[in-house]
Amino acid sequence: MKVVIFDMDGTLLDSQKDITISINYVREKNYSLPPLSEKFIVESINSEIRNLPEIFYETELYKPSDRIIFEEHYEKQCVQNLYLYEGVYETLQELLACGIKISVATNAPTKFAKKMLEHLEVAHMFDMIIGADKVAASKPDPEMLNEILNHYGFDRKSHKAWMVGDNSKDMMSAEGAGIDSIFATWGFSPDGVHAKTIHMPKEILDIVMLK
Repeated sequence: MKVVIFDMDGTLLDSQKDITISINYVREKNYSLPPLSEKFIVESINSEIRNLPEIFYETELYKPSDRIIFEEHYEKQCVQNLYLYEGVYETLQELLACGIKISVATNAPTKFAKKMLEHLEVAHMFDMIIGADKVAASKPDPEMLNEILNHYGFDRKSHKAWMVGDNSKDMMSAEGAGIDSIFATWGFSPDGVHAKTIHMPKEILDIVMLK
C-alpha cells in the first residue's frame, strides 16, 4: 500500500485572497487597523515561529470576538476566489487510478477544509480530511499524519507514505511521523531546501511510482 498525504492551502489550492480579505475584515471591524497584503499574511501563516494574534490584530492572544467574526466572515468568503493549482486535479486522478490512497492534513479547521474541497469538487477523492481542530496538536506535530496512517492500518515494514506540503511545518510533521516528505514550490512558499523538492504536481507521480 502507498499513501500520499496532502497539505491543503498552498499545496492543493490557492486560498490566499479569501483568507486575506477575512483577516483584514476583522482588523478593520474590531481594531480599525489598515489592511495587510496577501504576501505578508501568507508568509506570517507559514512562518515556523510567530504569534499570529499579535501580527494580525496586535493582541497577545486571539479574543473570542476575533474568532467569531473571522469564522462567520470566512464561512462565506472562503470559496469566493478559490482555485486548484494547475495540474492538481489530474495528479489526484492519476494517483487514484494507480491505487494510491490519498488524504488531507491541514492546519485549517476541518469544516472549512471540507467546504473548500467540496466546492472544488475534489473532496470525494480523499479518504480522510483532517483539520487542526481534530487533534491536540497541529502541524508540525505529527499527530494528524499518524491519525491518517492509523486509519489505513499502515505497516511501516511493507507500506510507503509521503507528505506533500508547501512549508517546513509539513516537512517536520512528516519527519515526526517517520514518513518521506515532498516540498511543493508552486504554492505559498516558492523557495525551500529539502530532500525532495518538486515544481509541478505531476512530479509527485514520478516519486511515488518509483518505490
